[in-house]
Amino acid sequence: MTKQEKNEVIEVLKEKFSQYNNFYVTNTESLTVAQVGNLRRVCFNKKVEMKVAKNTLIRKALEALDEKRYSGMFESLNGVTAVMFSENAKEPALIISEFRTANTKGKNVFEKPVLKAAFIDGDVFLGDDQLKTLTTLKSKNDLIGEIIGLLQSPAKNVISGLNAGNKLAGLIKALEDRAQ
Repeated sequence: MTKQEKNEVIEVLKEKFSQYNNFYVTNTESLTVAQVGNLRRVCFNKKVEMKVAKNTLIRKALEALDEKRYSGMFESLNGVTAVMFSENAKEPALIISEFRTANTKGKNVFEKPVLKAAFIDGDVFLGDDQLKTLTTLKSKNDLIGEIIGLLQSPAKNVISGLNAGNKLAGLIKALEDRAQ
């Protein structure tokens, strides 16, 4: 690879890292060509971009953008590396989990691709053991919806209490009328 080609790859990676707040660094070593093709297809269908690049080029792209911000990711840059970029923070985690499940045969648990690290809105998750945590992440819209629901809950309770009060008053009035 010439210096010019390396610089082009670094520029493409810088653009992707700038475009997305979420990316996963995975190890796709020992996947067959067919499995890698299938993984790429699943990523494409779920609007997740997957790029394979040399670790040194990935590191240079991250350093050029903000070395301090991405410093937690550098230790994961070893071996064969594929980077998954996504708007949705948990989509790549779901893809990896579903891919493993689909390729598991009997008691032989399939553990590829391996999650090396994930960068989610400025937070770094290191290691494959973080995959389960990442699959349960809630999106910003999910959290906003929950907060709105919690804020509306007391108002709904007050309204239902007032409505119950009206029904109770009506019942007392009816009993009073019947007694006369």
